[in-house]
Amino acid sequence: MQKNNQYPDLKLSGQYQRLANAAVDFKLNQNNNAQQLPLVNQLMIGQLSASVPVFSGFKIHNSIAVQENLYQDEMATTSQTKDEIALRVIDYYTRLYKAQKRIELLKENQKSAQQRVKDFIELEKNGIIPRNDLLKSQLQVSKIQLNLDEINTNLKIINFYLVTLLKLNPETKLEIRESDFADFEITTIPTNDHLAIENRKDLEALRFQGKASEANIKIAKGSYYPTIAIIGGYTALDLSNVITVQNAMNIGVGISYDLSTILKNGTTVKLAENKFVEVQNSEAMLMDYIKIQVQKSIEDYDLSLKQNVVFSEALEQSAENYRIIKDKYDNGLSDTNDLLEADVEQLSSKINNALTKANTFQKYYELLSATGQLSQTFTISKN
Repeated sequence: MQKNNQYPDLKLSGQYQRLANAAVDFKLNQNNNAQQLPLVNQLMIGQLSASVPVFSGFKIHNSIAVQENLYQDEMATTSQTKDEIALRVIDYYTRLYKAQKRIELLKENQKSAQQRVKDFIELEKNGIIPRNDLLKSQLQVSKIQLNLDEINTNLKIINFYLVTLLKLNPETKLEIRESDFADFEITTIPTNDHLAIENRKDLEALRFQGKASEANIKIAKGSYYPTIAIIGGYTALDLSNVITVQNAMNIGVGISYDLSTILKNGTTVKLAENKFVEVQNSEAMLMDYIKIQVQKSIEDYDLSLKQNVVFSEALEQSAENYRIIKDKYDNGLSDTNDLLEADVEQLSSKINNALTKANTFQKYYELLSATGQLSQTFTISKN
């Protein structure tokens, strides 16, 4: 829109007026001889005027710069919003998978726990084990059911969040494929904040805001200068029975200067300068935040890789520990508390090991988001 100010202003106007027998008194070429005065009852005027701006204190050029930078600011902000939505989808997607996997493993453990209760009932009837051991096994089944109920509730909530975010039917039930986490490819792993400084769209948006604020300062200072324009026009006039004017053309230079701005414009300039400083401070604060966010994301990703190794080892250790405790229990060398504790530890190891790849998947994309590379990894639908 500001570019339109570079173009000439062209105006065409016309008038037709009916006069009520106007009295005409000629001041030129008068003599003492009385003459019949003409009847003057209509006036027609046509005008065409043009004004081409030549200099306006650099306001036009800087106004264009402001609008272009604000447009780029909006584009960068839109890209940042898309990245944030994509990361939120990944977060819900991962949480949904974790909930589904926990339910799957808990149900497997529930079956074995329920079978143990049936076995203990028979053993307790035959006086082989005390009733207290039966109650402990029944209590474990109740705890598993409570966990299942809680996770099922969370699963429904996460599913609703995700289908709402994806604009799907609220009744849609999503099923997450385990292969998405087991087979996903990891490309370049960022190790510093250099890419973030170059690629983060929120930082880019602030930089464009800074450029727009800088141009606004120049616009405010432009009021200290006069405005110069080339002007021209064409006039045609017909006063009935008196005078006809045709091809009355004019061209010249127009200049205007508001002297009051010398006193009044200082406040406007100060406000523009303060806005520029405010944007610079926001940019500096965002830079610090990005560096912290990137470093945290790098550490979180490295931690997830270390946890992969530990959870894999823990799964083997807990399985072996349960086998040993079960053998001891069957031979009367271990009590029910030891057996149930070993079973819980094995279940916890299974869950941790099953979810560790999903956790690495999530931390990887959080790192890409922190370094401004998320949108480069996959195509975000425009819908």
